[in-house]
Formats: sequence, structure tokens, C-alpha cells
Amino acid sequence: MCASLVSGGPMNPDALAVPVLLHDVTRHLRTAFDRRAAGFGLTRAQWRALKLIGREEGLSQRDLAERLEMDPIPVGRVVDRLEKAAFVARRADPVDRRRWRLHLTPQARAVVDRMDVLGQTLTQEALHGVSEQDLAAFVRVGEAMKSNLIELLTLPSGTHP
Repeated sequence: MCASLVSGGPMNPDALAVPVLLHDVTRHLRTAFDRRAAGFGLTRAQWRALKLIGREEGLSQRDLAERLEMDPIPVGRVVDRLEKAAFVARRADPVDRRRWRLHLTPQARAVVDRMDVLGQTLTQEALHGVSEQDLAAFVRVGEAMKSNLIELLTLPSGTHP
């Protein structure tokens, strides 16, 4: 962790702006992506579900809900809509008859490929004017923050280092 945070010393004012900045950047990325993706007729939850199912063919609805950090019932509704739109096929689990496995249809794969291009283009546009060195530094800082936060989440609630 940053020495000023560990030692209790004064914090750089720029550091205090980081959480707000990260929130604003992700919100603007989501908004820009949603606007561009509107022509596909997919919600962000449906898009995220398609991406995860595409990465892990045969994922169960319960596993999908965990990865999306959503409750199972809303995820069930997302999958119902994707199935109705012929983007997802539910197949019975060969071992557990109560469980359904999720698979992308060929129609979904074509949409996912086009959405990937949309996402890559948006990322390139968002990084316009950012140097390779600044991008590498941003990734290093982001990974360090992520690691620190994961470590903090292992501590019992109400405690901190």
C-alpha cells in the first residue's frame, strides 16, 4: 500500500480524487457503450451475460449469476429474454437433470463479434492522446489498487490494517 496511507501521514489531494475519477470514467464508458450498442437491442446485462457464456460455454445459470454478481431470479429473466431472441440455448446438464447449461447460438456469436469490435473501438477512442507509458502506469496502478482491495476484503468486517 501507499506509504502515506499506511503511515497515517497526509494524503496527496490527487489520491482523494481517484475513486471519483474511476467512477466517472466507468460511468462514461458504460453510457457511451450503451449508446453505440442500442442498435443491437441488448441491455448491458444481456451483453455481459452473452460475453460470459461465450467465454465459458456450458455455464449454469447459477454460475452466471455469481459471475455477474446478480441474484439468480433477475439472471433467469435475462436468460429468458436471450433465449427468446435466439441468442442463447439452454441444454440439460448430463449429470444433474435440475440444472441447465447455457450455450450461445450462431446468431449470438455474430452479434458478440460485432460488439467486441464496438468495445475495442470505444476503448481506442477513450485512450486517444494517452501515451504508452501513461497507459502502462495506469494499468500498474490499477492492478496494485485491485490487489490491495482484494486483500482488504479478506479481513473480517469492521477491521482494517
